[in-house]
Amino acid sequence: MTSSATTSSALPSRRLGIIGSIVGVLALMAAVLPHWVVPMIFPPPPADQVIVDTGHRIKDRVIARVKGVEYQAPKVEKSAGRGWSEAASATAISLGLLAILLSVLALIFREERLLAAVAATLGTGAIAIEISFVMIGALILIAILYVVANIIGLF
Repeated sequence: MTSSATTSSALPSRRLGIIGSIVGVLALMAAVLPHWVVPMIFPPPPADQVIVDTGHRIKDRVIARVKGVEYQAPKVEKSAGRGWSEAASATAISLGLLAILLSVLALIFREERLLAAVAATLGTGAIAIEISFVMIGALILIAILYVVANIIGLF
């Protein structure tokens, strides 16, 4: 009788890659869903109201500057929707960074590369989506300020 030694090929661990992928999916959900869900629950004020309020603040600032008085901006309370959006944004970026960290750790501990790449891609995607929403918001704010300034004759 011959004894046959069975050699088992050691499969690389998948633990960090799987956890990183799950965290990456959660980050992507935190980046995308609040931009659709929060406005349905907490609708934003109408655009014309925002433009009028911004125009009044700019006018008050210009009048204060002309009079030589320091402008005192009125305190604006954060709406519940804005609070939720900011929390979701911070969560998305934090989870995205955690997914990237887990991906790097998976590569360091020589786990399966595909899962590490998926985790890194999901984390990077969540961060990119958050940055793109911030940039879109900044562009919209610039457009509103330009329209208001045009209306009150600054340009």
